[in-house]
Amino acid sequence: MNFTQQFMPLAPVMIVSLTSVVVMILIAIKRHHALVSTVTALGLNLSGLYIILTMFGGHFKPSDVMGMFVVDPFTMLYQLLIVVVSLACCTLSHHFIKHYENNKEELYLLLLLSVSGAMLMVASAHYASFFISLELMSVPVYGLLAYTHEREKSLESGLKYLVLSATASAILLMGIAYIYAYTGTLSFYNGFEQLLKAIQAGNPVVVLGIAMVLFAMAFKLSLAPFHKWTPDVYEGAPTPLAAFLASAAKVATIGLLVRYSLAAGVLIPSVTVILTVIAVLSILAGNLLALRQDHLKRVLAYSSIAHFGYLLIALVSKNYFSVDAINFYTIVYALTTVGAFGVVSVMGSDYRGLYWKNPVLASVLTVMMLSLAGIPLTGGFIAKFMVIKAAVDAGHWYLAAAVIVGSGLGLYYYLRVTIALYVKPNVLQTKKAPFGVTVMLVLTMLAILLMGVYPDPFIKISTVSQLLAPIQIALFGH
Repeated sequence: MNFTQQFMPLAPVMIVSLTSVVVMILIAIKRHHALVSTVTALGLNLSGLYIILTMFGGHFKPSDVMGMFVVDPFTMLYQLLIVVVSLACCTLSHHFIKHYENNKEELYLLLLLSVSGAMLMVASAHYASFFISLELMSVPVYGLLAYTHEREKSLESGLKYLVLSATASAILLMGIAYIYAYTGTLSFYNGFEQLLKAIQAGNPVVVLGIAMVLFAMAFKLSLAPFHKWTPDVYEGAPTPLAAFLASAAKVATIGLLVRYSLAAGVLIPSVTVILTVIAVLSILAGNLLALRQDHLKRVLAYSSIAHFGYLLIALVSKNYFSVDAINFYTIVYALTTVGAFGVVSVMGSDYRGLYWKNPVLASVLTVMMLSLAGIPLTGGFIAKFMVIKAAVDAGHWYLAAAVIVGSGLGLYYYLRVTIALYVKPNVLQTKKAPFGVTVMLVLTMLAILLMGVYPDPFIKISTVSQLLAPIQIALFGH
């Protein structure tokens, strides 16, 4: 197999990486914000178009690239979702940063580099590629969060994420070292049987190593009790870049977590108990802490903790339906998060009376809040229903009850935000949003409504778990 054939499965990543090189050259020649943002959007569009043509062209075959990456429909689905939400964040960033007095263009370079790492993460099937792609995604995010460093909270946001993320990476490396010391391989797949026997036998070194890897990923997903950084980082960061961290970065991490959990066979009873405790803690902590928040970005931060708790419940359910539920929930969550942060990016955190200032964006934020709450006729309702079904099919009635109780708590603060949108202010003042941003947010709203009214096409796209069947059979015994 020649070089081209070997690396063609990673063509979408190479398109994004090449775009970052072009952006770097353009910055070196002459700074031009509109040109750089246009080239960035063009590169992301080309990458997304390539993925769509590959997924639906009828000739796609799963590929193994150097034993480091696996490119299958699961990978392509998550890469497409990362590109879509990154494109939305790029659109929001153009409006947000255009009045920034200092250099604007490096923001797009950092964004593209982080997208490349995120796309490689969801394809990783090897601890080395896992760590390198994770750092390629995370390191540019430090700069993105602190990009408007003149604002004290922005610099604080970047520094907090830098210090705590570096700690999580150190824990991850130590966990990988423990696993490698026992198995002698860094591949998720090659050491599958040996690793499975070790963890079933309760080998303390291997179990500790897996726990450390999972804890590091729990930090990236801001799961309790690793969630303390989330509200401060979200609040201080530039809003479009907080949206990127909340959507694209977390989509990449959850995609990797699903592949790793199934490929490495780590979901033995003892590890499943730990993940179950983390899931329930995340649901309770996220919802209870959000109840007392008035700042919308902090509400979204705490609610994200709860939502990844719901996702974790689908994962620990360990049945064929659970992966489909995770995929669908991830799609809904990513689009909803981009929509909600998009409105905040344009209108600011003062959302009270927004209907009287901009009815279109008030409608968008209303749908996003209702979807996050899991109200029928939105994608969020179908997503939560699928998670509950996965838990019930596995006989985990108490976990299904946790999702219902958490959704009940979330209903209070989501509806509180929604009602505040329609309270008539004392002073009426119309606020306009850029046409391109408005169109993007309206399309996001329509997608969320479509997933609630007619979810079949999206569920069909989400049903790629059968390609993981050999691993599932080895792990679950059926």
